[in-house]
Amino acid sequence: MAFAETFKALSDPVRREILVLLKKEKLSAGEIGKHFEMTGATISYHLKILKKADLIRETKYKNFIYYELNISVVEELMLWLSDLKGDSTL
Repeated sequence: MAFAETFKALSDPVRREILVLLKKEKLSAGEIGKHFEMTGATISYHLKILKKADLIRETKYKNFIYYELNISVVEELMLWLSDLKGDSTL
């Protein structure tokens, strides 16, 4: 995992909110955009950053692209943070 890309992606509150939305279900860019007051191009930019960090995946179905949370990367990040924290029972 490229932590630099991951932390860059997580540094923006809009991208963190997109991840929260995708935690619940797969969504298209248009469906994600309905939750924000910004242009489709701006939503696409945020999705591109999240994809580059491998935090989300895309799947194509007919004429749509659906985005979903990449749980394995999130779990790897959580494991790393947990290891960094260390054992609190000592």
